[in-house]
Amino acid sequence: MAKLTFDTERCKGCGLCIHACPKHLLALEKKHINKKGHTPVCMTDVTQCIGCAFCAIMCPDCVITVEK
Repeated sequence: MAKLTFDTERCKGCGLCIHACPKHLLALEKKHINKKGHTPVCMTDVTQCIGCAFCAIMCPDCVITVEK
């Protein structure tokens, strides 16, 4: 199982990673806003993640780290 880490304080909430995930496991936080005023991304079900790293590749701000 892959381990995803998000730097939520740097996330702009652009959604590119959400659309890149083939398993549709990413979503924008509903209750958290970071210090910059953006709604960061979060993992909805880490057990289903295949560790493809498409999300990290698509992120323009490099806020996602994928470890296998």
